[in-house]
Amino acid sequence: MKLRVQNDRSDSRRALKLRDYSTAMQPDSSERGPHAGNGLSLTLQPEPLTRAPAPAAATGGPESSEVRVSMTGGPGESSGGASSRRSRINSHSHSHSHSHGHNRVQHHSNSEPELDPPDADLDSGEPSTSLSELRCLFRWLQKSLPFLIILCAKLVMQHALGLAVGVGLFTTFLYVNKNIQTQVFLQDRHSKLQCMWLLLFLSSSTLLLYYTFFTQTLYHCLILLSPTIEPLGFWEILWAVGTTNFIIKFFFMGIKCLILLLPSSLVTYRTQGRWLMLTEELGQVHQATAPVPLWFRYLVAYQETDGASALTVGVLLALLYLILKLLGLYSQWTSLLKTVRMFLGGEHTGTAATRGQCSEAGDVCPICQGEYREPRALLCQHIFCDECIALWFNREKSCPLCRTVITEKVYKWRDGATSPHLQIY
Repeated sequence: MKLRVQNDRSDSRRALKLRDYSTAMQPDSSERGPHAGNGLSLTLQPEPLTRAPAPAAATGGPESSEVRVSMTGGPGESSGGASSRRSRINSHSHSHSHSHGHNRVQHHSNSEPELDPPDADLDSGEPSTSLSELRCLFRWLQKSLPFLIILCAKLVMQHALGLAVGVGLFTTFLYVNKNIQTQVFLQDRHSKLQCMWLLLFLSSSTLLLYYTFFTQTLYHCLILLSPTIEPLGFWEILWAVGTTNFIIKFFFMGIKCLILLLPSSLVTYRTQGRWLMLTEELGQVHQATAPVPLWFRYLVAYQETDGASALTVGVLLALLYLILKLLGLYSQWTSLLKTVRMFLGGEHTGTAATRGQCSEAGDVCPICQGEYREPRALLCQHIFCDECIALWFNREKSCPLCRTVITEKVYKWRDGATSPHLQIY
């Protein structure tokens, strides 16, 4: 009896569980609508369990239970559709489990940090790094290279004469500037014949240029006048200003050649360096002031035919240009005044060394490794030849041995160099 009561209790519990499970498995009315047309319904119905107590009591084996699942289809379905429905249900459950597994794997993979950031698409127009921008620029240049070559060829054909003159002036400047520095470095051993050749070469180049473009009266720019170039557009202004800048350089380089041609009895090496430095400073001031009339005329008269308002804007631009130019000239004027003071008063880098000081130093100049010629003792008491230490201070401010600062400024123009800066504004 006890065994039968226990079996009844367990059966009732299982029946309750199956009833709850069947109610949970029944679809809601809101979910039944879209699937009502397929003619398939799944109902789980618990059935009363009948068991034979005697064999169960006799054997004492495990309890057996059955759950019958009845699947009812629509009236138009045959009995053979049941197997196909079972196969579809099995495949659906398999795919559902597979999708759950795949989602778990994907969620696990997404939870891991990404080690490699995605590469930015170079053709999307939004590169993320400077390297990709450079690649895009390189690709654009590679695609546009044929057109750029055609455009450059067209410009060269249109301005062939002007480009040829510019290249000739630039190469002439480099050649003469290098030779003048070489002759200054040789000091008393420089060649008078070479200096005369450089002076003749500069003079012939200048005269040939002005003779070729005589109708444009480019020499008016040297005395702050406007040339007779019509129409005076932007490219014509650049042509006149650039040509005048090279001619001014040639003029002051010719003066340097004349200084080198003077005998050493009239101009010593130290005095020669001061003359060369003063010549270069004056040349830079002249180069800065020569373009002013041309640009002022261009800024004022370019919009003259467009009305009073355009003329007013042009006058304002010209006044602004004059203000900026005056500020630049003020700094150059300050440098020129310092050069003039040093030219008149001399540079006090040391005093004349005595014979005893020279003997204590070994009677050998540390720079030229020869006997002292006009020895001078610096502030640090190191002794050098006057010409050797003057050449050293053309590029340095300190003593060659102990690096003690001797001068406040490096007067680099004392070596005969000319500034390659092209003053076009």
